[in-house]
Amino acid sequence: MPATLTDQKRTAIAEKLADIKVIQGLIIENEEQFLSQCSDGHLRKRLEDMLEDDQKNLDIVETAITQYGIQAEPKATVQEFVSQAKDTLSRSELTLYEKMAQHELLKHGQVVSGLVVHKAAQVVGQDVEAALAPLNTVNFENRAHQEQLKGMLEYLGTLELTGQEPQQGLWARVQDAVAAATGVVGSVATQSSDATSADVLDLIFMDHQKAKTLMSEIRNADNAEQIKVLFGQLYKDLLVHAKAEEDVVYPAVQSFYGNDDTQELYSEQAEMETLLNEMKAMPSTGEPFMAKVKQLKAMVGDHTRQEESTMFASMRKNLSDSDRQQLGRRFKESKQSLQSQM
Repeated sequence: MPATLTDQKRTAIAEKLADIKVIQGLIIENEEQFLSQCSDGHLRKRLEDMLEDDQKNLDIVETAITQYGIQAEPKATVQEFVSQAKDTLSRSELTLYEKMAQHELLKHGQVVSGLVVHKAAQVVGQDVEAALAPLNTVNFENRAHQEQLKGMLEYLGTLELTGQEPQQGLWARVQDAVAAATGVVGSVATQSSDATSADVLDLIFMDHQKAKTLMSEIRNADNAEQIKVLFGQLYKDLLVHAKAEEDVVYPAVQSFYGNDDTQELYSEQAEMETLLNEMKAMPSTGEPFMAKVKQLKAMVGDHTRQEESTMFASMRKNLSDSDRQQLGRRFKESKQSLQSQM
């Protein structure tokens, strides 16, 4: 039976959401400050991508608070922490590495806070879980950012100590970045010990994170050949993912998710496929291609946010654990078949 929320408990959850919101604002301020201090092109590109994600995630946090229905102020201790953190990170004697190391810890705390709220919503009941479902996207992106920051710190720390980049090509470690992003699911979502019966939500999450990582790597790649290889993988991954969802997932959710909302997902993926084919026919260098990458990133971001918030919440409400595992098997089998065809 779901727990019964007293007014005190409702206020406590609302306060935790307010804490998350004010910390998210601090994260954005930090990244804006880092950009103003950073002259390294590699770091700037990744910080710009991260800042763009975090600005959108602040909007998502505000949406979740509105859906929850209770406005609250952050704890006094959290407000004091934010003030102290701003003072600390504004100190000129700290290196950029030292400031970003503190920022990585801040991201970690935000991940844990988001996870706590997510778990509390599951305990409380489906109404609260549905209201706070948009936070799932924020939780996963913050966790992925944490992994990216570790790589950035390795690069920046070596550069500050030696004046040279690390011998290992940090920016070419695409598979490491993808593994870190897709591994986010293990930290935030419950996974089955049987890999053949993974929850379909976990599998979709992993696909989303891999696609976002590949797009970030494309935007930050150093040469045309690298971009060509990365885009080839992204093209295949996105088309396979989309067609497997259309074959398996969308028909299974349409009856309870609604015809209009489901049709919107079909339409978005058709637009995405058109854009991908336009990009495939273009030279993979220059501003026109990168403009298309930016357009694709925004399109995929909007689509995945809808799936990870409203569609996932609807699936948790209407499908049992066993149903979602069976759907996961079918989704994976469909992907395997499509990958073989491609």
